[in-house]
Amino acid sequence: MADMEFKDYYATLGVSRSATDDELKRAFRSLARKYHPDVAKDKKTAEEKFKQINEAYEVLGNPENRRKYDELGAAWKHGGGFRPPPGARPGARRGRGQTRSREYEFQFGGTGFSDFFEQFFGRGARSGGDEDVVPGAGSKGGGPFSGFRSAQRGSDIEGDISVTLHESLRGSVRSVTLSKTDARTGENQTETYRVRIPPGVREGQLIRVAGKGEEGQGGAAPGDLYLRVRLAAHPEFTVRGSDLEHDLELAPWEAVLGAEVSVPTLDGRVTVRIPAGTATGQALRVRGQGLPKGHGDERGDLYVTASVQVPSEVTPAEKELWEQLARTSAFKPRKEHHP
Repeated sequence: MADMEFKDYYATLGVSRSATDDELKRAFRSLARKYHPDVAKDKKTAEEKFKQINEAYEVLGNPENRRKYDELGAAWKHGGGFRPPPGARPGARRGRGQTRSREYEFQFGGTGFSDFFEQFFGRGARSGGDEDVVPGAGSKGGGPFSGFRSAQRGSDIEGDISVTLHESLRGSVRSVTLSKTDARTGENQTETYRVRIPPGVREGQLIRVAGKGEEGQGGAAPGDLYLRVRLAAHPEFTVRGSDLEHDLELAPWEAVLGAEVSVPTLDGRVTVRIPAGTATGQALRVRGQGLPKGHGDERGDLYVTASVQVPSEVTPAEKELWEQLARTSAFKPRKEHHP
């Protein structure tokens, strides 16, 4: 396996290797808000940084991926090319496909992931005999043979593509490059395809580019190119099917007295009325502010989950007010138990 650039995902997020899950999430959210292309002035630079941040969190935010990454990192030496430790097995190499005596290595561009990610955390190429069904695109056709055994359908090629929530909402068209290198001769060919991302795509869904896989043999059809959707993490929202969830931090008086609070959506900010007596964990629904459901214009909902915050420090004047409240309030959060 050739040397490649090792990606230091901990450095990308600016956290230590002992960072907790909460520390990772906070670091991701802080950086993602700063470099989100919608708010950054230098959109081109921010877009590239945003991709790097998402890739790092895609790995470190998943316990199994993080464990695997830490094992790879133990064999990395600064100042030299990265070579995996003996016995290391890539998670799913999308860089290999075989058709009889020919062997090729593939690399993608424009998918939002680095070669390092694809090598160890991507999906990889598959043989043409697999029988997945792509929603909205039909099946992948028959097995690898058509008619006589000398006619062999070309192998399918599969990679990953990072899709933002805004792309899932509105759809988009992306340019994806596929470089094919003959491992035997070293000859390289690169092609660029315009890939349509339909509105409402889901995590794990396959986007099919027909006939752009390996060439067939003996007059058989070529394989297909499949791009598996991986929804990019968002600093404000968690995805639950077609619904979105947002954690809303409230001051104690907002939760007790009620308030009108501005919250983000994919279409811009909206005002949400917080009822008096709202408790931590209570969810408020904002209808129609989720992702497309895949049928017509219907969309899921946004669920705003309250999280009541308390100040870690108070001024003397604030402390006096809290003490006055403690003396006069009839609220008893704990039941009294008598022996």
